[in-house]
Amino acid sequence: MRSVFLRFGLTLGLILGLVLAPTTAWAQWGTTDLPQLNQPAPSFTLPDNDGQLRSLDEFQGQWVVLYFYPKDFTSGCTLEARRFQQDLGRFQQLNAQILGISADTVESHKRFCDSEGLKFPLLSDTEGMISEIYGSWMGDIALRNTFIIDPDGILAEVYPIVSPSRHSAQVLARLQELQALKA
Repeated sequence: MRSVFLRFGLTLGLILGLVLAPTTAWAQWGTTDLPQLNQPAPSFTLPDNDGQLRSLDEFQGQWVVLYFYPKDFTSGCTLEARRFQQDLGRFQQLNAQILGISADTVESHKRFCDSEGLKFPLLSDTEGMISEIYGSWMGDIALRNTFIIDPDGILAEVYPIVSPSRHSAQVLARLQELQALKA
């Protein structure tokens, strides 16, 4: 019964997230607070869709778009991944690496990347430890939150509970603004 209520709450939350403008208050759905802006982004090491361990540290000197999502092969998550893939060349021109994180397994991520033609890493956080550190964990799945991390590893922007259909364009525009501020 608890599972039914959890899924109902998640479904309702995702629907509301598509309809209403996200605010920081939405982050309270997670089990922990979101990390603070202008502070070092929490470090992590997780396996990617090829089983290779990937660490935030390996992207020093690049911007990182770190997005958390609930589940491979679901409609909203597929749409969000497709949009990031569609804009991947533009992100790369801005020296930005896209990383997706969910609680799905390496094998699921591999099938998802192959199915959707994704050319950016999806990281497997099956226990939710990194999702929780980023305030993006809701018991057994990740919340749809996104973080922009600057080339020095500082958290530059947070997007709690995003709309998958327009989010990539939103992040791309903000990334351009942030880079102009740093220039």
